[in-house]
Amino acid sequence: MTSPAEPTRRAYLDALNIDVFVPRDEAPATSTVDFTALRDAVARCTRCALHESRTQTVFGVGNPSADWMIVGEAPGAEEDRRGEPFVGRAGKLLDEMLRAVGLSRETVFIANVLKCRPPGNRDPSKAEAAACRSYLDQQIAAVAPRLILVVGRVAAQELLGSDAPVGRLRGSEHDFNGTPLVVTYHPAYLLRSPAQKARVWEDLKLARRSAGRVAG
Repeated sequence: MTSPAEPTRRAYLDALNIDVFVPRDEAPATSTVDFTALRDAVARCTRCALHESRTQTVFGVGNPSADWMIVGEAPGAEEDRRGEPFVGRAGKLLDEMLRAVGLSRETVFIANVLKCRPPGNRDPSKAEAAACRSYLDQQIAAVAPRLILVVGRVAAQELLGSDAPVGRLRGSEHDFNGTPLVVTYHPAYLLRSPAQKARVWEDLKLARRSAGRVAG
């Protein structure tokens, strides 16, 4: 993937008032978001009370130059234990969804809105999401994906600034600061409601068309 010019990334970050983590020996004018420094900052984060109950932070996995970025809600118990997003049954189903469009966990970048697990797997509070948001924005800016695929209500509402349910947000292409964004159901929801898999397949085809249009 051909990444946007660095001034474009910096202008995007500056517009969001985001501090960029870079190696100390790099000049700010020519540096990009440094994943190692950003990961370290996330690991040390105490911006909200969730740091008190976490086992570890869950930064994200995959290709930092991916064409597709997958964004979910927050880590669950197994993710908190292993430090990786989307593991267990829901993670395996996400892997199957990606394989259906010729992708894999290694070729996309996967992250969550929250980097720490809310106790009892409850929904994140608005304050928690706000405290963590700049980390996700920096990840998106660093990856500069051609397509953002958002899974689940909480993540979709956070990125789109909406209170609409997934059923109303899915099925169409949205814009996230110039990047196509497609919403679909969370794999955990599909495990409970397998009849919705046909709609997810339609969303994945829409995402593939959207990404292809950007590539073209």
